[in-house]
Amino acid sequence: PVYWFFGHHVITMSTPMGRKVRDHFLNPPRGIPLGRARRKDIAAAGIERVPKTVGAKNGYPLLEDGRVLEVPNVIWCTGFAADYSWIDLSIFDEYGLPAHDRGVVESVPGLYFMGLPFQHSLTSALIAGVGRDADHIVKRIASRKSPTMDGRVRTSERGR
Repeated sequence: PVYWFFGHHVITMSTPMGRKVRDHFLNPPRGIPLGRARRKDIAAAGIERVPKTVGAKNGYPLLEDGRVLEVPNVIWCTGFAADYSWIDLSIFDEYGLPAHDRGVVESVPGLYFMGLPFQHSLTSALIAGVGRDADHIVKRIASRKSPTMDGRVRTSERGR
């Protein structure tokens, strides 16, 4: 609970500490901590991190260093990386992420993002933390003026 409170309410883009932590994790990209397990704790639990798997030999993983792991199970953790190469707009910041305010790209009306690292807080990219950001985006979308079928402009009642 203390860790969650700190990551959700204190380490935010609204606080100097939160902005400093964001910069620490994004420049150079280190990734945002998603758990409390440290490498030494993982090793102490008997879990071995191994080099890249380059193939299979007799049904077992063949590693880049030539070792074959004769194991009953493989847990394949690929991770992920954001790819914005398909967006042909000048909206990116010094970290290569969309420049935004809580997911709202002010320079391109109608463009929003969800799940960005530090969208608003340390917890923004986590399932349990994304709800607050989603609520903010929904309220912004609902408050936009939009034309009706007959060309008149209406304002969403919810956004007032």
